[in-house]
Amino acid sequence: MEHLRLQPGTLWPAILRQTEHALRCGALRPIETIQTVLEERGIRFLVRQVSSLARKEETRQARKVDVGACGAVNPFLPYDPDLFVADLSDTHVALLNKFNVIDHHLLIVTRCFKPQEALLEFADFAALAACMAEFDGLAFYNGGAESGASQRHKHLQIVPLPLGESGPPLPIESVLRPEDREGPIGTVPGLPFLHAFARLELAPAASLHAAHAAFDCYHALLEATGLRAIEMNGELHQSAPYNLLVTRRWMLLVPRYSECVEGISVNALGFAGSLFVRDAAQMEVVEKLGPMSVLQRVAVPATVGQQGASA
Repeated sequence: MEHLRLQPGTLWPAILRQTEHALRCGALRPIETIQTVLEERGIRFLVRQVSSLARKEETRQARKVDVGACGAVNPFLPYDPDLFVADLSDTHVALLNKFNVIDHHLLIVTRCFKPQEALLEFADFAALAACMAEFDGLAFYNGGAESGASQRHKHLQIVPLPLGESGPPLPIESVLRPEDREGPIGTVPGLPFLHAFARLELAPAASLHAAHAAFDCYHALLEATGLRAIEMNGELHQSAPYNLLVTRRWMLLVPRYSECVEGISVNALGFAGSLFVRDAAQMEVVEKLGPMSVLQRVAVPATVGQQGASA
């Protein structure tokens, strides 16, 4: 049984308090961006040009050391106490994202090391549900390096809504329309790549029932997209990389083919309608290809059945 430690009503004040502290002491290093909206296929994609993204990469490369299988320093073991927000459960803690592009970006991290390629467990969803009960946000998971994960230690992420300064709170919702779905699992017209979508009701109150509902939905989406469990060293891993998006209202899973398009890295936020580019040259690539084409190139091609559903 998962034992939650988070007291209701305490997470958001803790995020605000720790953000102020981490900024003051230099532990938190926000990345400044310029926001541009590119509309395609009825979606107002938010593209942030990140002039200092290279700084994050340089810092990560500088910290690499020879530590065996991990291949890099693990920033979560131990975690920086200046970034610590809350104890979520016996198995998870909440930390601020050190290099945040979106304000109050939270990481939901396992206390002990688990690989990012391991399947999500009920404990992961219990911790996630506890956070989502505290504020309306978008949670996401990058299942492996090819899906945009930059750390090997298992962690989910959640950012508050709205995602941008203007436009809809969550760009992709303009085509999702969860109320139009008849069955529990389906696809979204207009998304030209393999995916699975489901309605979800995570009431704004932490409960094990909500965690079970999300956990069951996650496994149904894995099955719908053909992803399966592979046992490695006594632990269940994914058979292929993927991105997972979760809100209080729906869940979307997208299997991945590659991490980058012409040097532009795409993580789960891309499939929420929010892309990040390093400089003006990468912005030109997104403008030339179109945001949806960028997503299509890093995702798995849609099956014949899904192509029909998305027509």
